[in-house]
Amino acid sequence: MNLSIVVAHVDHMFRGQESFEDAMFVKDYCEQYTIPFEMTRINVPELIEQTGKSSQTTAREARYEFYAKIMNKYHYSYLALGHHGDDQMETMLMRITRGSSGKSRAGIPFTRPFHNGTIFRPFLNLTKGEIEAYCKKYQLKPRLDPSNEKSIYSRNRFRKEVLPFLKHENRHVHEHFQRFSEELQSDESFLQELTVQQLNTVMTKREKSEIIIDINRLLSMPIPLQRRGIQLILEYLYKEKPGSLSAIHIDQILSLMVSPQPSGKLDLPNGLKIIRSYLQMSFQFELANEHTYLFEVREPGTIELPYGGRVGMDLIDREYVGTNGYYALFNAENIKLPLTIRTRKIGDRMTLKGMLGSKKLKDIFIDSKVPIQARETCL
Repeated sequence: MNLSIVVAHVDHMFRGQESFEDAMFVKDYCEQYTIPFEMTRINVPELIEQTGKSSQTTAREARYEFYAKIMNKYHYSYLALGHHGDDQMETMLMRITRGSSGKSRAGIPFTRPFHNGTIFRPFLNLTKGEIEAYCKKYQLKPRLDPSNEKSIYSRNRFRKEVLPFLKHENRHVHEHFQRFSEELQSDESFLQELTVQQLNTVMTKREKSEIIIDINRLLSMPIPLQRRGIQLILEYLYKEKPGSLSAIHIDQILSLMVSPQPSGKLDLPNGLKIIRSYLQMSFQFELANEHTYLFEVREPGTIELPYGGRVGMDLIDREYVGTNGYYALFNAENIKLPLTIRTRKIGDRMTLKGMLGSKKLKDIFIDSKVPIQARETCL
């Protein structure tokens, strides 16, 4: 078929000498059949300690980084991986059981973009049994990872307990799972495209660690798009989505939106805060009131505020100032410097023009329906 193939092998060093011998087994096989072979040993347990990431994430990132280097070295545009039909069923069942949503439920894609090329998985329509039968027919003797037999891993429990039942019910069940996966991915891609188009009109603020949306605009979208809109926001903010995040959290966010209460708060995994205030909802990792500020003004000049805007003080010799924006005039003889410019504190009170006495700042904000997240940056 005029194919040019290079075998790339990664030893994650989880199993010490045993996994190194696996690598040597693959190396010897490739040398026997004159197949170019590339390998690397990556101390993933050490990387886990350094980064604090999960073992799966750390191993995957290290592995794919190596694959990208090999593709560059040989100028290849395709990366073939060995996932088979049983892997697909296990993955889909685990994700549905865990409460995954969106494309995650569709399992392992047959093909997807990667680096400067494409990943594809040619064995997804084959079962593990069919691959084993092929090995037996051609007298191949593969090495087996003993950790695949340990019942402490949830994937192994699905493999040893659930899959045999499904295969007994229908020996072609892996083909149905693969067809279902491809249909889900196709449907999801279409719905995601519609969601992105409408979501741009919903977001009123979009920053690296915070997104604010207009609740009414989101609720005007069809419910399937509402769910996917929330999912896209979470994916954007999390970068690396925590395993504990599930469809239940999306339901909680939607419930908070339609709650008769004008305000509320949710705490999501890894410190993400969901704050509803009237018809706005904020998704943010750091609450604004965790970053208070205080400035002292001792002479005429302008101060740039941390959250945008500015405050200036001028000394003038007339009662009327022709200027735009917000300003107030005071008799200089009655002003004692320095003036303090700060964010609010609990219990602050103020007197509004025309009011006798004072009123709590919190009550003024509530009466004016100032969103919670905006109150904390008011000076």
